[in-house]
Amino acid sequence: MAGSINQNAYSSALPNFRNLGILLRILLIVNAAALAAAAVKSAGLRDLWRQLLDISVVVQPLLMLSLLALVAFNDVLKRLPYYLGAVVVIAMELALTTLLYVFGRPLLAVEWGPLERHWLLAMLVTVVLLFYFDLRGRALSPALSEARLQALQARIRPHFLFNSINAVLSLIRQDPRRAEAALEDMADLFRVLMADNRELTPLAREVELCREYLSLEQLRLGDRLRVEWHIDNMPRDALIPPLVLQPLLENAVYHGIEPRTGPGVISINVYLAREQVHAVLRNPYERDGSHHAGNKMALANIRERLQLHFDAEASLSTKVGDDAYQVHIIMPYVKVAQ
Repeated sequence: MAGSINQNAYSSALPNFRNLGILLRILLIVNAAALAAAAVKSAGLRDLWRQLLDISVVVQPLLMLSLLALVAFNDVLKRLPYYLGAVVVIAMELALTTLLYVFGRPLLAVEWGPLERHWLLAMLVTVVLLFYFDLRGRALSPALSEARLQALQARIRPHFLFNSINAVLSLIRQDPRRAEAALEDMADLFRVLMADNRELTPLAREVELCREYLSLEQLRLGDRLRVEWHIDNMPRDALIPPLVLQPLLENAVYHGIEPRTGPGVISINVYLAREQVHAVLRNPYERDGSHHAGNKMALANIRERLQLHFDAEASLSTKVGDDAYQVHIIMPYVKVAQ
């Protein structure tokens, strides 16, 4: 049982240098280091700005060249073993430092000092960044996220399982074929729920899973549950974290449909815009209802997994209206490899 969570799932890996969140962190950390160096060298606040400008004249061109090189060679670096990739990144920084020292020194009117000192500083900052991203990767390890996901599923699964079984039992004599199809949907759904869900999955597969889940819920809710699909502009080949949409639909049914006496509509709109995948889910909402407490756990779990896979390029936002609750997920358009 313990092994199913894969506690040792983390393996060191270089970050995705084409991710905007990674690039932003590199910019912030390097500029923070430059500011700290200027503060150490300055004699006071008046001298701080001049020292920062002198340092930035050297640091900013090297930083821009480094980011361009990391983005350009990202695919190559990702295929290398971690330690070899780290060595290649350090060697790349030393080479860029040397090129800037040789060709940039005549153009930039600042005191450069010996090349060895620039090598040492470039290597130190690079090692610190690699160490930071490695620690961050461990903190956001898929093993941790999967453990939390398993805890969430363990809470939801009995409630849904018992309701589904009762609904199927009521169909066995009345409509055996429909009962058989429902059992197949249940088997497919629980196969995914209990699988090792750390890799990205095609969006089309996630939507198919959601259809199976809603089909099961309609067995017991009947006309009370109405579903509107808007997926004509859905990029079927997009890759997304598994079980991102299905838990939200489970929340939509539990919090938006079950408390109602009349019919309620769940709307799912999935589309592509500006190289981003948008998923907008809406369900009925009553402000004075008693079924809202469980929303936060599922939302926090999904936010964590979006951050794990896409960093700052993905987001999840919620919007509460007078009679509707909306969840809007934005993810980068990552395609299935051809």
